[in-house]
Amino acid sequence: MKTDLIHTLTDTFEAHAQQAENGIEFWLARDLQHPLGYDEWRNFTTVISKAQTSCEVSGHPVADHFVDVNKTIAMPKGAEKEVPDLMLTRYPLRVN
Repeated sequence: MKTDLIHTLTDTFEAHAQQAENGIEFWLARDLQHPLGYDEWRNFTTVISKAQTSCEVSGHPVADHFVDVNKTIAMPKGAEKEVPDLMLTRYPLRVN
C-alpha cells in the first residue's frame, strides 16, 4: 500500500473519532463503513465479525470493544429511521 494512501486512511479514521462520557475514544462503525471502502453494511458487518473473533482469540472481552448501539439516519421527505450500529474502540469502553 502506498504511503500517501496509508496517511489518508489514517487521517480519515482519526477524523471520525468521538469521545465517550468517560473519556474513552470510539468510532461508530457506520461512520467508518464508506471511508474504508464498504458500500453495503452487510459486507462491513462480515469484517466486523472477523475483528470480533480476533479480539476474542487474543483474550480481550469482545463486549469491551464492540458495543451494540442504534443510530438515527435521515430518510427521504424528512423522515428518520433507527438502524443498528456499533461503537468500536481500541481501549475498553464501558457504557452504563
